[in-house]
This record gives sequence, structure tokens and C-alpha cells, in this order.
Amino acid sequence: DALTGCHGGCLVRLGGSTWRAGLSDRQQDADTMEAVELSVLRGFRSQAGAGRWEQEAAGGGESNFLLQQLSEGNFKDLLLNPRIRQVFPAQIAVGEAVDHYLENQILAYLDSPPEDQAERQLVVFLLAVGSLQLFVQSNWTGPPVPIDPHDILPAAMVGTFAEPQSLRAALLNSLVLDGESIYSLVANPILLMLARTILVNCRSKLNLFQMLPWWTMRCVNIQQQLLAERSSPLLSITKACIDEVLTNEALFSSGECRNLAIQFHLECGYALLYYYEYKKAKENFTKAQEMAKLSTTMTGVLGKRTRFQENYLAQLILDVQREEDALRQMEFTPAPTPLENLPKNLELSDDTLLNSIKLADPEEYNTSDLCAEELAVILAICTDFQKNNPVHKLTEEELLAFTSYLLSQPKFWAIQVTTLMLRTKLEKGSSRRIERAMMQTQALADHFEDKSVSVVERLKIFYCCQVPPHCAVQRQLANLLFELGCTSSAQQIFEQLEMWEDVVICYERIGKHGKAEEILRRELEKKETPTLYCLLGDVLNEHQYYDQAWELSNYRSARAQRSKGLLHLRNHEFKQCVECFERSLQINCLQLGIWFSLGCAYLGLENFEGAAKAFQKCVMLEPDNAEAWNNLSTAYIRLKEKRKALRSLQEAIKCNYEHWQIWENYILTCIDVGEFNDAIKAYHRLMDLKDKYRDVQVLKILVRAVDEGIADCKGDPAKLLTGKLRELFGRVTSKVTNDAEIWKLYAKLCGGGQTENAEDNEKALQYLVKAHRCETQSSRWEKDAASFKEVAKGAIELAHVSIKCSKGKINPQEALQMLSSARLSLRSLSSKAQQVYTDVITGEIQSELADEKTTMDNLILELQDLSNQLRNQS
Repeated sequence: DALTGCHGGCLVRLGGSTWRAGLSDRQQDADTMEAVELSVLRGFRSQAGAGRWEQEAAGGGESNFLLQQLSEGNFKDLLLNPRIRQVFPAQIAVGEAVDHYLENQILAYLDSPPEDQAERQLVVFLLAVGSLQLFVQSNWTGPPVPIDPHDILPAAMVGTFAEPQSLRAALLNSLVLDGESIYSLVANPILLMLARTILVNCRSKLNLFQMLPWWTMRCVNIQQQLLAERSSPLLSITKACIDEVLTNEALFSSGECRNLAIQFHLECGYALLYYYEYKKAKENFTKAQEMAKLSTTMTGVLGKRTRFQENYLAQLILDVQREEDALRQMEFTPAPTPLENLPKNLELSDDTLLNSIKLADPEEYNTSDLCAEELAVILAICTDFQKNNPVHKLTEEELLAFTSYLLSQPKFWAIQVTTLMLRTKLEKGSSRRIERAMMQTQALADHFEDKSVSVVERLKIFYCCQVPPHCAVQRQLANLLFELGCTSSAQQIFEQLEMWEDVVICYERIGKHGKAEEILRRELEKKETPTLYCLLGDVLNEHQYYDQAWELSNYRSARAQRSKGLLHLRNHEFKQCVECFERSLQINCLQLGIWFSLGCAYLGLENFEGAAKAFQKCVMLEPDNAEAWNNLSTAYIRLKEKRKALRSLQEAIKCNYEHWQIWENYILTCIDVGEFNDAIKAYHRLMDLKDKYRDVQVLKILVRAVDEGIADCKGDPAKLLTGKLRELFGRVTSKVTNDAEIWKLYAKLCGGGQTENAEDNEKALQYLVKAHRCETQSSRWEKDAASFKEVAKGAIELAHVSIKCSKGKINPQEALQMLSSARLSLRSLSSKAQQVYTDVITGEIQSELADEKTTMDNLILELQDLSNQLRNQS
């Protein structure tokens, strides 16, 4: 049952005299606390446990009455319980801060005689969980619950503040981490402070609770979601908590606790994913999937997607297979919420698209009836897939297959809300679905106020789903309006939410630059904050406001130095920029964008070692950042570490296969390190991306490597790539037909017409003819001596190859035609040289063309003689 958890035995009343026979007091306390912990973690009671709780509450067990209030979602009543209020007596120290007061009183309450330890630790534990759950209800799930700091703090403490806003400001300021402010309109911040004080600052005193680190992780995750940037201290706490919980072997070995173990791995995965720990997050999601014994695959079934579609076509769907029903056979999984209590899944009212895929054979595709943990696992797989794949149409279709599957089983509030929010983000780019996305987001925002659904139902499986806070749902609605061009409507919502950065963007978009400055100055008159000064600096592009923000934050605002550095970067003031970024990153090292900008600034200073370190950190935080990998390769190239540069570019290509500039950098690096085979493949890919792509220098190096048999990076001779390079040249010349240099290289690749293979010689002759034609068709080549000389050399080479090919011809007429063509080309060039480059005084050819003129004339005579011989033979 709920109070005995994974243990047997009779019920224990902590505040009474009933104990389990044969156990020491310490063992009784430990077993009881473990049973309570498991019950609280599950968030619901079994039928037997519910009955016993009610009996104990009626019998006067105060701790059990608190447990009953917690399980029924009466969090406010729990906080107002007289036993809870005993924790905070009226006396306070002069000038004592709120957070210090809370911590000191809790520690004093816990420092009690040993015989009273279990009872007091349980009271404080329930206070922490109740505070956190009520904070989540106030900002995530709804319905909102009004609570006043007077309800928790003594009148003497509240009286030290002149007005309520001063107390609220003090509470918000105490929740600031790494100089990153918390959302200004967060409801009931006193609850988060109270939960954090117990679960983070005082957790060492609650030594009877083995699963306390799990609640600590939940608390810091909730706080992180309301901060402007990711916090390094919160990441450290999260990792420490994960390690502590994993040491509890009973949780992960007991079959009865299997559902909780799955939930824990899901929560770990989401927490680590938020901090860019993609690999560790995936490991946790995979472990949860293995424990749930689920497998998911994308498959195709025949179906229709539009109203007027006549034929059934293959449609992408998600197929989920389950090895066994072990999770569903246990009483320790949450019961589904009635459909009428869930947010409504709005239908797609489009005249063409169907609301869902109409299958040709619905019986062929039967979805399994999944429990809470199984649905949460599928949602986690979907989230992991989204984070680890590029933004692409195919990715969106696969994600929509996930959402369709999850929405086909509406059972739990948290999963329904998270899935609907994901679908709205996917649909906002579709003209036929944007209306539903807008209406669905509005419906989710309104549902927060609905008091007909109990918070207990909303909190089921809540921490396993990364449900967006209510302010994020409202912001998504405003963003949809902004993208549709309803800028004024979006701006009004942003103002109500006090999201001033978005307000400024709206005013900038509609051209009201002065209005953006005006509203920021108006808010600064009400209360000066570092964030508002930073925004004013962004609007006016003036450093003085960032300096004011820095000073106002007592030199702890990472945002102030970040914004100041970005302004220096825009002005190409790289030295000052680096100094600001370094200061910002010392305060908060999890700023992905600033690591990237720092690397760019170091490149501007030609400090390539610093750039490499910055981009290394960037790709550690976000492994799929193609631009960071590309820039890291640039730094490595300048540091003469070309092998590392090549590996970096390979990672960049994995992240963005469509970026032609990355491919261009990759092909040049391949050439540098001797990866000739990969260079040929890369050239093909560049032609896929840019139909008429050409890089003569790369082709020249590849031809030289093959022609001379240069060894590649593995020691293999490049001659082995002759066939692949010829295939590449065939493709290049089919697209680029007017480049003489490419035709000459193609001829050289075929042996230059001087091999023993008659077929290769004829191909070389054919390519040289095309090269000569391209050269003579270009404009004004005959007026430039250098150009004329190159054309002449090409014609001379063409003549030699013609002679070679003619000797291998059996048919004299074909040989005669070859020789005649070469002779006519030479005669035309010789005649032009005589006309254009003859000195009118001396009558001699200019010296730079004299040798070529003589050679051409001699070849004309030789070709004439050979032609005469062939005519005589025929």
C-alpha cells in the first residue's frame, strides 16, 4: 500500500505509539521514511493506503494528516497547517534576509532531541514537497492559488519591507544565479525559495530520506526553467543528485519500483538534455525505454491525407511494440485522467486536409493501450529525436507521426499538454495548419485557469514530460501572432507578460524605435534592473547602459557583459569584445552563443589557439552546431593541424549536409592532407548542391596526383583513382562545356594523347579540340600576346596528338581528316600571328611569339607532307 511501499508490515503512526515489533527505533524510522518517500514520489495512493491514511488522520496522527493533504493536492492547506507553522517562529534577527531567515529557522527546527528526529524531518520534508508542488501549480499546471508571504513569514519579517513589491523584489533577487535573472512575473516566488532552502541548502540534515536528492533535482530543474540562461551551479547540483539516487540499488532492482525507476531516468534525460549533455541524456532515455520494454519504428501504411484523394498512398506512422504488460499489471502506475478533464485536442478545420490520416485498413494498425510511463517514454524518444536531428521537412513529418500517436491516447494532462505544444510549433509553418496552431495555443493558455480539473490529475507524470510553464505557452501564442504579422497584438501580450526584449523587437519591426526606448525608460523609472538597462543599451547601441547594468548587478550580470561584448563585436572592436565575453563566461560558462561569438572575435584577432578553445567548448555544448565545427576547422588549419581540421569538417557535414561552403572547405582540406578519394566524393556533392560548380585548381591537383602516382594519406598510389576521376570529369564537362582548362585537364587524364592505348589517345584528341575551340571563342584573345601564346601552345599540342592518332588509323581517310583539321587550325593561328604581331618596321614577328610561330610553320609543313603521303596511299 501507499505507506508501506516496497515493504510489508503494519501501518506506522509517526506521531503516536504504534511501532513494528522486533525492529529498532532507527530501523523503524528508516523503513517508515522509505515507505513515505515512495508514496510521495508516486504522487498517488493505492486504495488500501488511502483507507489507512484516513483512519490515521481521524485517529489524530498529524504527520499522516499532512500526508493525506499532500496526496489530495491541498498544498495550501498543508502549508497553513499549525504543525508546519511551528517551523517559523515570530522572532527574527535584525536585518536578517528572507532566505537566511528561512534557512536558520529550518536548521533550528531540525536540531532537536534524537527521539523527535523522525517526526521533525518528515514535517520539513512534506513542507518542501508541498511548497514545490504548489509553486508548480501556480506557474505550470494551474489552477492558480492565491497565497501571501504573510501566510508563511512572520509579521515581523514582512514588516521590515515598506511595501509588498519590495518583499517580492527581495525574493526574486535571492533566486538570481550566475547573474541571470528569474522571470519577473513568476507567481508565489516565496514557495520556490522555501523549497530550494530545504531541498538544496538543508538537504544534509534530512538524512532519513534516501530519495531526497531526487526532489532536489526536481527543484533545481524547476528553477532553471525560469532563469534567462542555463546555470552552471544548477547543473552541478543536478549531476550530484543523479549520482546519489543511482546509489540506491533497491529502487532499480525492485520490480515494484520499476515504474519509479523509469520515471527517474526520464527526468534525468530531460535535465541533462537542457544542459546540452546529449549523449548522457540519450543514455537515460534508452535505459527508460529498455526498462519499459518498448520499441518504436517509423513505418508506412496505405492511407489518405486529403479529402479529395482518390487513391490510398503510403503514409508515415509510428509503430510501437511492447514485449510484455508488466507495467500495466501493477497498481503503482497512475490511473488515466477522464477525457473531459484534459485539454481539448482541436480538430483541423481545413477544406482539403483531413484531421488525421484515413487508413485503408484500420484493423491492420492497432495501437497498444499504454500506461503513463510508457507514454512518457515515447514522448522522451520524440524529444530526443527532435534535439538530435536537423530542422528539415522529413524531421517534421517524423515528429508529427510521434504527436499523432501520443494524441491518439489522451490519458494524462502533462503528456497531452506537452504533445499539443510540440504540435503547434510544428504546424506554425504550414498555411493550412497555422489557424489550428493558434487556436490550440490559446486553448492551452486558457485551460490554466480552469478550476474544474484537480491539480492531482495535472501533476500525474508531470516531472517526466518537461511541460512548458504557463508564461511559455502565452509567449508561444504571442510569437505565433508575431509571425503572422499581427505585431501589435503580439506586442500587447508581451507587455502583459513583461517580456521586454520581445516588446522591443515588436516596436522595432513596426518602425517605432522611439517607442521602444520610451517604454524601457518608463519601466526603469518604476524599478531599475540590469536587464532593462541591457535592453536600453541594445536599442540605443550605447555602452554606458551596459556599464550601468554591470554596476547595478554588483558586477554579477553575465547579460551586461554579454551584450557589451556583442556591441564591440558588431563594431569590429575585437580586443574589447574578448574581454567582455571572458568576463561573462566566468560568471556563466553555459552560454552557447557567447562561446561561438568569442571564437569569432579570436579569429578576428588572429588568436587561433583561443578561437580553437572557444569553438571546442561550443561544440561540446551543442554537438550539432555545423557553423561551430566549420569555424573550428578554420582555427585548426591556421594552427597547421590539418588532420583535426578535416575531422572537424566531417562533423560539420554530418550536422548540415546541404551547406555548400562547408563542402568547399572540406574538399580543400582533403586535398591538403592527401584524402584524394574523399575529395572526389566531395566534388560530386558540390555539383549536387551547385549544378555548374567548378574549381579548376582542385581538378588540376587531382589530375597531377593521378598522373604522377602521388601517394595519398594512406600510402596508396593515386593512380588507383583514375576511373573515379574520369567519371568526375565526365560529369563536370557535361555541365561546364566552355572551360578550356578543364578540357585540357581531361585530356591529360586520358594520357595527353601519347599513350599506347589508341582509344585513350583519341579521347585526348577530342578533348583538346574542344579546349582549342573554347579558347578561340573567347573575346579578344588574339590581341593579348600572353593569351595568344597559350592558344598557340594548345594548337601545337593538338597537332602532335593528331599526328600520333593518325598513325594508328587503319582508314587513311580518317587519318587525313585529323591531319587536315590540325593543319587548318595552325595555319589560321600562324596567319593571325603574322598580321597582328609583325613589326611594321623590321617585318619580323615579336620575340615572345617567335618560337611558337616557327614551330607552327614547321608543323604545318610536316602535316602537309603526311597528308600527301596518305593521299598517295589511297
